[in-house]
Amino acid sequence: MTAVEGPARRESLNIRIQPEDRQLIDQAALATGKTRTDFVLDAARRAATDTLLDRALILTDDKAHAAFLARLDEPPAPNDRLRRSLGKVPLWDQPA
Repeated sequence: MTAVEGPARRESLNIRIQPEDRQLIDQAALATGKTRTDFVLDAARRAATDTLLDRALILTDDKAHAAFLARLDEPPAPNDRLRRSLGKVPLWDQPA
């Protein structure tokens, strides 16, 4: 931003919410060290991005699609890291 351009224009977004929802948002904002506005904007931005990414369409030809599916169906190649991971006792099975 230069002195000639000035600050970016901001628009307001007004919503009506229940008092308990506002209290919950305020508690979460406080816990993260954000203002209510920043907290809600960050959450809405993440939700919007996730929604749009979930609807992304990838177009490909039949050959590339078949190759992609074949790669998904292949078992992982054994390696030391995989062997170590499979040899560990899960946290929920470990004695307390």
